[in-house]
Amino acid sequence: MKNIIPYCVVGLSHKNADLATRGNFSLDKEQSERLLARAKMDGLEELMVISTCNRTELMGIVEDPKILIDYLCAFSGGDRLFFLEKGYVLSDRKALNHVFRVGCGLESQIIGDFEIIGQLKRSFSNSKKLHMVNGFSERLVNAVIQSSKRIKTETQLSSGATSISFASVHYIQEHVKDVNQKNILLFGTGKIGRNTCENLIKHTRNDQIVLVNRSEESAQKVAGKFNLVVKKISELKSEIAHSDIMIVATGAQDITVEASMIPKEKPLLILDLSVPSNVDTKLKELENITLINLDELSQLTNDALKKREQFIPQANEILDQVKAEFFQWVDHRKFAPTLKALKKKLLDGQQKEQEKTQEFSQIVYRLTGKVASYLKENPSKADQTMALLQHVFQLDSDLDV
Repeated sequence: MKNIIPYCVVGLSHKNADLATRGNFSLDKEQSERLLARAKMDGLEELMVISTCNRTELMGIVEDPKILIDYLCAFSGGDRLFFLEKGYVLSDRKALNHVFRVGCGLESQIIGDFEIIGQLKRSFSNSKKLHMVNGFSERLVNAVIQSSKRIKTETQLSSGATSISFASVHYIQEHVKDVNQKNILLFGTGKIGRNTCENLIKHTRNDQIVLVNRSEESAQKVAGKFNLVVKKISELKSEIAHSDIMIVATGAQDITVEASMIPKEKPLLILDLSVPSNVDTKLKELENITLINLDELSQLTNDALKKREQFIPQANEILDQVKAEFFQWVDHRKFAPTLKALKKKLLDGQQKEQEKTQEFSQIVYRLTGKVASYLKENPSKADQTMALLQHVFQLDSDLDV
């Protein structure tokens, strides 16, 4: 019987696209909402958009994945030919398996990075506000959340470093002497910026951290939590001149740190955690400047990351258990049209012969309920049973579910 869930995922990730390419295809919140609005206008009912430093993906129910490719390229500004070279298209169970693995941190640059599950939740929430998800996506996301929780609590896949913010601090500790005495500038106080700030204070015990953000109010909230200094965006250049280490974690779509803003005569370590990159790459050519981007940080290996690898088989076992339940539910959905057709056939026949009574309706519902129970208890005989019902009662199984 035909799979009635044409689920698709299209996107690019760190596995097949470098940072610059991912930046070209990234989608901010406004772009994502406009994309979803367009999809809704075009008649799609189930679609989620996720865009992180590691990946940008569109996932939902659509007959032709080319539609999703068109949306991604149109609203991100990415090039279609470049997508066909670097991107990927997954369909049906491969697509659903991929969503599970992504949500459980098994496809992250830093294996076991569980920040991704929060991003998936926000993606679902954004689509729900725009009425672009229904029961299927909700069941899928809930199953992925269940898998993620179990893997996090039953394994040590998330032990040690769990995010790019920790990897940043780890790099600083490994490459900067007397880091607790250095002047650190954090430009950008979004989620990555806040997490990096917290890890800096926790692991370096440095209280000489200055925060700069386009929204001064946002920076003040972070500063208040950690008792740090906040400077205005207009003071960014002068603060760079006083800094030994600069961390850039803004959500801008363009370069925010130009080469002309950096003094050439003193050493400066710059960590660019933004996607797309927010720091002028020409700075790599300067002798006193060390510029490290997101991909370079993600390639770092340490004992904590190596330790995680031994827990991947255990995580896969948990994932397989939850997926088995989910796919059983998916498989049973294909029987719904036949059961609905059977119910309609019995009720239609009853209406022709006698007035519709509550007793007869109850019989019909009990009968179809027994058929559904039999299918669940005997999955190996399900297709054969459905074919027999369709033949005996001459059922039309093309009804909407």
